[in-house]
This record gives sequence, structure tokens and C-alpha cells, in this order.
Amino acid sequence: MTITLPSARGNAAPGLTGWGQRLRESLAADPELEARFNAVRQFSAGIRSSEYHLTNACNLRCKGCWFFTYEFEKSTKENTSLDDLRAFVRAEVGRGVNTALLIGGEPTLVMDRIAVYRDAMDYVTISTNGLKPLPLEGFEDLTVAISLFGGGPLDDELRAIRPGGRRFTDLFETALENYRDDPRAGYIYALTEKGIDYIEDTVRRIRAHGSRVHFNFYSSYDTDDPLYAERTRELLVEALRVQAAYPETVISHPYSIEVMITGRSHWGEFGYDVCPSISSGLPAHHDRARNGNPVLPKFNTWAADLETVQFCCTSGHCESCRDSQAVFSWLMVSPHRFADSPELLWTWVKLAESYWSQFYWSPFHPARAGQR
Repeated sequence: MTITLPSARGNAAPGLTGWGQRLRESLAADPELEARFNAVRQFSAGIRSSEYHLTNACNLRCKGCWFFTYEFEKSTKENTSLDDLRAFVRAEVGRGVNTALLIGGEPTLVMDRIAVYRDAMDYVTISTNGLKPLPLEGFEDLTVAISLFGGGPLDDELRAIRPGGRRFTDLFETALENYRDDPRAGYIYALTEKGIDYIEDTVRRIRAHGSRVHFNFYSSYDTDDPLYAERTRELLVEALRVQAAYPETVISHPYSIEVMITGRSHWGEFGYDVCPSISSGLPAHHDRARNGNPVLPKFNTWAADLETVQFCCTSGHCESCRDSQAVFSWLMVSPHRFADSPELLWTWVKLAESYWSQFYWSPFHPARAGQR
């Protein structure tokens, strides 16, 4: 699971003719829509993010984890020097990046490295398996995104595996207790057809422990299972039902849930040609960055050697990717696709608000109510 923060470079996307005028007309007719649209756009415009593999080490070997399935831990040598890391982060800030997305491996294994980013960046988010808690003291304003696969007993089946292969139980329960009533924390819940019956109970447990959840979609990188499984429609129906029943806990917007599970929006399909979460520093993306579809400015994904730029925010295997945050970024950098009617534009605004609300450092987080 990765997190990608959207603020698009101003490429001239296909089909833009007249959308600016339609946008102005819709906003002029609805002062509330105009105010909320402008608030989201203004905040997004100030975000310049990159993603950092903080370490190649992890205390789990989750099934379906692209990092180890594709041997990212073997492709580069981890740089353990804090002095080198401080110099690297200073260079990133000098490049204009103000938002750090820390993944691994497992970031909580290297707290001193998290602290380097905390001291230098305006906004920091860690992606964690939840097995170790991030201390509150000194890390009060960070966002913690906790992975969850399948729900119910499936989470242990898919994730509760030590590096040596030994299994254990109650990983989800451990994460719930580690982050009970912690406003920094939220869950990235990877739904799967096999776990349809566990979705509602899993959401209830998250709610009972004072947290919220975004839905993701579990793609099994280490098997030949097709992405479009027989029960995909049933999964979508149940995900939408649970979101409607627990709107304060499931903060994913219904539109984003459908796009994530089906891979289709009202204007096209998600894939490499439209995904904005590619590393801008790679020559391999020259044609993609100039095909007219928006990209994230300055965004790179850096390996733990502090030198290698990875392909994108996730595995680089675009044919099977349905990463929720990459899909969300695609939606967020595409307001022009929602300009045809006030109803569609309201959908985009609510999508954006739900996206930003997952980050504790965002003014759209419930804990920041009244600060915008």
C-alpha cells in the first residue's frame, strides 16, 4: 500500500475545450460549491510530495506485498547513514518537496529516520503494518496509515507471517490496540472477494477503537488470480452498502470505491497512460509525461539507497495495479472531467475532501474542524 498526494502539473489534458467556462458557470451559481472547490484547490496547490522507501527491512512477509514479491529489497543497498539522509532530505526540500510519504519495508523499525523527515518536511505520513506503534511524543502531527488485508481471519492469513515464514495471530487486534483512539491513525483496508462477509464487522471494530478507514482493493501480486474475479460486483455492492451504513468511519467516497474496484471512471479506464503517480525523474516516462494527462509535479519514489528513483508509487506492474491512492490521485488531478454539470462537480469536491480528510496534518481532517 502506498499513499500519493495529488497536486497536478498544469498539462493541457485532452478534451479541455470549454471546461473552464462550464466550471465558472457552475461555481458562480452555487456559492457553497465555489467556496469548497476553492478551499480544496488552494490546499492541494501547496502540496509537493515524494515517496521514500525508508528501509528495505520489514518484520512481516505479507502475501500480495509487491515490495518483496518483486524483490525491491534486493535491487538496492540500504543507506543507513543519518548524515547522508539529512543531506538527502535537505536536497529534497531544496527541490521544492514539502510532503514526505514514508514506506518500506516497515518505517517504524527506523524511528531515527522518520525523525529526519519530521524535522525537515511540512507534512509526513508513514505507511505501517501496525505491528509496532509510532510513539506520540515527538511525532504528534504525523499521519499513520495502517495496512489491512481482507478483514476477519483473512488478515492473519495474508499478513501475519514473520520473515522466516512463522505464522502468528491477532495482527489486526494488535494494530487496533497500538492505535486506539489515536487521531493520527487510519486504516487502508484492502478489500477482497474472499473477504466480503468480513467487511462490515471489520469496519465496526475500527469504529469501536476510534479510527477511520479508506477502502483499497487487494491485488494478489504473487498468484495468477485474475483481477476481475467472479465476485467483483458483489464486492462492490457490499463495499458501497457498508460505506453508506458507516459514513463517519468509511471515509472513501462511493465514486472512488467504484472506480477503485472496477478500474473505470465515467470518462475512461485507469492505467499507465493516465496514472499521475509516476516518478518525474525517470527518462522512461518522457512520453507519458507529455501525453496530455496530468502528472504530479516533482513527485519521485526514492529507494532506500537515497540514489535510485523507482518507476512509480507502487510496484511498476501497471497491468495489475489498483492502488487506492494512485487511483485517488487520478481522480483528484482531473477536475476538468467533472465540469460538465454542477452535480459532477460536487462529486469531485466531495471526493477531494474525503481524500484529504485521511491525513491528520490536513485542514480537512475532522480533528482540524474550524481551522480552515
